Amino acid sequence: MGNFKDIATRNELADFLGFPRRKLSYILYVKSTDAYYQSFTIPKKSGGERCINAPTGDLKDIQKKLAMALWKHQLDIRTSRNIRTNISHAFEKGKGIISNAQIHRNKRYVLNLDLKNFFSSFHFGRVKGYFEKNRDFELPNQVATVIAQLTCFQGCLPQGAPTSPIITNMICQILDMKLLRIAKRYKLDYSRYADDLTFSTNNRAFLGMQSEFYEDVAKEVTSAGFTINEKKTRLQYKDSKQVVTGLIVNKKLNVDRIYARKTKAMAHTLYTNGEYTIDGKIGTLKQLEGRFAFINQLDKYNNKRDGKGEHKGWNLNSREKQYQKFLFYKYFFSNSKPIIVTEGKTDVVYMKAALRKLHAEYPCLIERKPDGTFEYHVSFLKRSKRLSYFLHISQDGADTMKNLFNFFSPTSDNKRVYPDYLTYFMKAGNCSAQNPVILVFDNELSSKNKPIKKFSDHVKLDDVRRETLKRILHLKLIDKGNLYLLTNPLVDGKDECEIEDLFDENTLSQVIDGRTFSRDIKKGDTQHYGKETFSMFVSRNHMNIDFSRFREMLNILNEIIGLYHKPEV
Repeated sequence: MGNFKDIATRNELADFLGFPRRKLSYILYVKSTDAYYQSFTIPKKSGGERCINAPTGDLKDIQKKLAMALWKHQLDIRTSRNIRTNISHAFEKGKGIISNAQIHRNKRYVLNLDLKNFFSSFHFGRVKGYFEKNRDFELPNQVATVIAQLTCFQGCLPQGAPTSPIITNMICQILDMKLLRIAKRYKLDYSRYADDLTFSTNNRAFLGMQSEFYEDVAKEVTSAGFTINEKKTRLQYKDSKQVVTGLIVNKKLNVDRIYARKTKAMAHTLYTNGEYTIDGKIGTLKQLEGRFAFINQLDKYNNKRDGKGEHKGWNLNSREKQYQKFLFYKYFFSNSKPIIVTEGKTDVVYMKAALRKLHAEYPCLIERKPDGTFEYHVSFLKRSKRLSYFLHISQDGADTMKNLFNFFSPTSDNKRVYPDYLTYFMKAGNCSAQNPVILVFDNELSSKNKPIKKFSDHVKLDDVRRETLKRILHLKLIDKGNLYLLTNPLVDGKDECEIEDLFDENTLSQVIDGRTFSRDIKKGDTQHYGKETFSMFVSRNHMNIDFSRFREMLNILNEIIGLYHKPEV
């Protein structure tokens, strides 16, 4: 079955999407689609709340498959017809509020229109009719009906479903083309971001044609089954602030200064009081991070546009420094669980597998739920481009952990001065960090060029503390702080050990697809597999693997967490 046009029945739709036929029938005719939704509200940037209706379980799974199939179908059509559209910017890969706003940058007039009750305008009959009649689908009634059943909630497309964005964009394509033709007739640029329509021009004569233009647009919008929200219609002039999808577009794209100042104030309140409010309600870390990320998105865009590129976080502007401070607070001061930072990503897999196997021995570290799943009471840092840029925690490698240490202690490294965020937050909130941060290294103290040795030199461990580390395998790095160093035990009489040495010979000698394990696999090596493949094997087979030599390290981890939370006498 090549594409949507080849689908003739409900069962063929299920096969096309790679979804079990029985499950599809159960969703549609036994449980019913509406029973799969959960509803909740989220705050709007402009104030107020937005109702989200999100699918769950099998309905969510098939919607994801359908959304991906629709996206691929749309991409194939655009490619075959050599269509390059720059009208719709919401829910489109590689596009967003920035690409939408930049079309209208530095214009004399900017006109904003809003479509009222956007998602609820796409009712069941409209969705079904589109897939029946549109020339790119022309599906049989039965198949179009099933698609409408799968994608509608209480009779219309819900905001929160994976399929709603792609379907709304598809149905709006005809309206977009008609509005573009009108815009060109009046010498305007046009773009749409979901329900936000924006027109702009440098044509001085536009003011004299504004009423006529608006009537032409309103006629097409009404004809397409939408209603313009008159309360949100506004014409913005060059000599005043012009805003498109929340971004100022006068000279260069920017965030409203009031929005940035409010975000900074919210963060300061959080640091000093332990909480902040937004729209009269207690805000969350996720909401505040969303605001910082929104601001940062613009800084990155303007840096690139101005030819500055990325400056690797060493020369942050004032707004980026506020984001940097927040990220440290989120991950390393107010972290809701003890957080473990490992040398490499495979170390995380090993430690999680060991915890799952030994979960009954470490109830403070992991808990098995009645359904058989596990909840970790510790978290493992996920390295990201964002953390690499702002806190110099690169996405791989252990040497970068000295950069993290620098933010915990007054440090000047290679003529770069790091802010002492730990002290700042302790003073601002008159409190200690919520949970410990534990840096985990391979036990290779005897080698000069190994990560733990270089880290020990960087933090200036004296001989006494180095000997203590060798003996008890952990240290508190800052007296009144929450930063710890942990290493694995030495085994088999070795002078140094990687974490892989804690596995027994039977595990290390596993043959996978005719290959054996090598810790230093070279490119093109067909005889061996590397740490990533080995870690996947460990994770899949954790119940059959001997993790007894991990116990000492897990016992110490338990001890660190317990001592950190123990009240001082």
